[in-house]
Amino acid sequence: MVARFPVSLRWFGGLLRASSSRRRRGVSAMAGGGEEAQLGGFLEYMDMLRNYERSGVPRGAGTDSDDGFDLGRMRRLLRRLGDPHTHYPSVHIAGTKGKGSTAAFLSNIMREQGYNVGCYSSPHLLTIRERISVGQHGGPVSAASLRDLSDLAKEAIDESIESENGSLTHFEVFTALSFLLFSRENVDVAIVEAGLGGARDATNVIRNSELAAAVISTVGKEHLAALGGSLQSIAVAKSGIIKEGRPVVIGGPFSKDIEQIIRDRAFLTQSPVISACDTGVRSITRCIGRDYAKPYQSCDIVVKISGNMPLSVELHDVKLQLLGGHQRQNAVTASSHTEASAKALSDVIKTVEPEGPVAVIVGMGSDKEHLAFAAQLLSGRRPDVVLLTETGIAGGTARSMPASSLRDIWTGAALGQGIECVDIGAIAGNKAPNVNIDHLAPAAGTDKPAPMLIGCGAAPFSRDLMKAASRLLRRAVGGGAARGGLICVTGSMHMVASVLQQLEQ
Repeated sequence: MVARFPVSLRWFGGLLRASSSRRRRGVSAMAGGGEEAQLGGFLEYMDMLRNYERSGVPRGAGTDSDDGFDLGRMRRLLRRLGDPHTHYPSVHIAGTKGKGSTAAFLSNIMREQGYNVGCYSSPHLLTIRERISVGQHGGPVSAASLRDLSDLAKEAIDESIESENGSLTHFEVFTALSFLLFSRENVDVAIVEAGLGGARDATNVIRNSELAAAVISTVGKEHLAALGGSLQSIAVAKSGIIKEGRPVVIGGPFSKDIEQIIRDRAFLTQSPVISACDTGVRSITRCIGRDYAKPYQSCDIVVKISGNMPLSVELHDVKLQLLGGHQRQNAVTASSHTEASAKALSDVIKTVEPEGPVAVIVGMGSDKEHLAFAAQLLSGRRPDVVLLTETGIAGGTARSMPASSLRDIWTGAALGQGIECVDIGAIAGNKAPNVNIDHLAPAAGTDKPAPMLIGCGAAPFSRDLMKAASRLLRRAVGGGAARGGLICVTGSMHMVASVLQQLEQ
């Protein structure tokens, strides 16, 4: 990868401290192994706290109103810990989609430039340690470091829990711990991903004096009730991370009214705006390749913006293991569930498996746009098999959409697009259902596709469902095993976590 930064990252406004030339000793390690056993007491302690990821966020909790989360509670906790978030500059990232990818891209870019970077994001896939990385290697924080940190902060946290009458949340405490670790590790910059919205998120305690830049990746219809009920109210909540006089980078593309809401906030705070959709921003995917069987896209990204905040960045032969044009856009923003997610996924499926058979396994939270997601995905590379399932969310099932309800929604979406489908019923274990579908395979010499197969897997999700999907694919395409194929598991980060956990076992 060739990278040139002619302005020496001038858009950070001089807030970045010079990085030490010596290699700092890492404090992180890869997830898994026996490390998790070291966190037993810490995880039990955290599980006693209120966890809105598990139970669902109250209506209006993310809005800047009387119904919103109390940021004063977070500030008081941080004060007991010595206000660690004021000890380094931060880039604060909000957005309905793409903020996690943007945080990852930006962290890696900064590490390549030699900075000691702290990154905080959520949710996690396999271990809570993934939410925090620090140092120049970027792996999850080690169990030993997290355990020692919690031991150090426990007295202050206990005092805060008591003084706040037990109202401190899981997310607030873990966010405070990440800020404390970044301070103790003397990071040059912290990349901080907001959890919900922006204005009343626990991460939104970063003051303008420590804010290097705010980033808003996208605005979409997610957590509608918690964020005010409309796209406009969601945009208002996310623009709450913009601070007086500090630059804001916007991803998009946004509709005119949504972008205007963000720009109006920036105007009020006298914050320069850099848009990833500016005419001076160009990105192109040169090729799709594989590295040790892992697909990647090789991209060129060029940013040349003039005006009151000139910026010039050139990145060539950037290998993104996150595929799709939407990820290229996230990478542009860093240099600078929903319908949109389904469109992006559909494009990736067409790229990775343009001709072979495709099975889709879907599990989603109850607060997502199920019909829009299904309709958009079906309008692209039509899957041969769709299996609906359920997965736990943050250790509970209260927020999971029943598989039977998802099946009805997907069936309706298919019929609405004139797609013939066959309900194959419930699937137990790893066996394809005992129904005769062999006659449904397309006849030789005909262009008419076989009907799409729709079924429900046993809850909760297990790897047996992937084995059943593989068998169904072979039967659905007439036993053509030589044609290969793709099984795509989607719907939420929690589904991905379930897949990785099952495969690890």
